[in-house]
Amino acid sequence: MSNDREVDHDTVPPANKGLLAAAGVLLAIPIIALMWVSSYAKVEPKLGGWPFFIWYQFLWVFLCSAMTYTAYRLVLKARPHRPMHREADRDGDEVAR
Repeated sequence: MSNDREVDHDTVPPANKGLLAAAGVLLAIPIIALMWVSSYAKVEPKLGGWPFFIWYQFLWVFLCSAMTYTAYRLVLKARPHRPMHREADRDGDEVAR
């Protein structure tokens, strides 16, 4: 079943550790910001009648989404493509796609 088109995972270049570290930082920022409750456990400044505590957390919904998506894109860029799916060629042998 071995074929010349099969991927040798030992020869794929290593992941870019700098980009992976940046992705980790992007994922850690919302966790740290929201766990540090004393920084936003207050009423003022109000925004449209909403206390700071409420609108600050709601703002993080969007910030966290943006940071998570950015981290996802960084991980995709940092890790080399490794096809894992197999398909049968004309002879019935499995080959990497």
